[in-house]
Amino acid sequence: MGSSLPFRVMHRRSFLAALVFVPLALAPVFVSGAWAQAGESPVLVREVVDGDTVILDDGRQVRLVGIQAPKLALGRKNFKDWPLAEDSKRALEGLCLNRRVVLRPGETSGDRHGRVLAHLHRDDGLWVQGEMLRSGMARVYTFPDNRGRAAEMYALEAEARAARRGIWAHPFYAVRGPGDLKNDIGTFQVVAGKVLDAARVKETVYLNFGADWRTDFTLRLDAKGQRLFRAQGFDPLALKGRMVEARGWLHFNNGPMIDVSHPEQLTVNP
Repeated sequence: MGSSLPFRVMHRRSFLAALVFVPLALAPVFVSGAWAQAGESPVLVREVVDGDTVILDDGRQVRLVGIQAPKLALGRKNFKDWPLAEDSKRALEGLCLNRRVVLRPGETSGDRHGRVLAHLHRDDGLWVQGEMLRSGMARVYTFPDNRGRAAEMYALEAEARAARRGIWAHPFYAVRGPGDLKNDIGTFQVVAGKVLDAARVKETVYLNFGADWRTDFTLRLDAKGQRLFRAQGFDPLALKGRMVEARGWLHFNNGPMIDVSHPEQLTVNP
């Protein structure tokens, strides 16, 4: 890294590598030490729900913290399977179905749906999240209260992106430009472009990627999100003129917008 910026910083060569094909060796992600050992006793994975959710033999449902796999409809009305959702589910089955895993809870260990939030390590040391990212079967997906191991996860995702593995070879998951978002409202996207202007309006910071803030793509940081940036020694207003990659759910508010709640949502090209 070698930079004082609090979030992910990629040099130009690394930033572009995520968008081009570079053959890389495939090596399973095994973890030793505290991450693999911490947690409870190994427990059997009885069922895989989708590419980021499993059910354990003791009945608990576990959401693999830190990643987002292509979503299955799972009976939701007016919801279609995302491309490669079944492939992602099969990949996770291959990694952990009927295998014993150790749970390493996230910073927040449960969600409002009653699921356990945890990193999964097989009893042989394989880090399940890391392997899903490395194989291109999931994306990094962090939250303000669950962003541990983000640097490791982004490095594995970058490897998959560079080699165009899995979802990264499919246009549905392609990195968008700021002007390519009109049909993506309501979806989770990775967007890369130059911040043309940065402004604080009352308690909110806006990072604008177009000449007209009323219609163009914008990142919005509320006061709580700004505090997380400042806690790591950085003012988001300093991003003016920088190449930034952001990820999150797109909504419409004077043009396409992503709310940035924590630094790990951003990658900055110095």
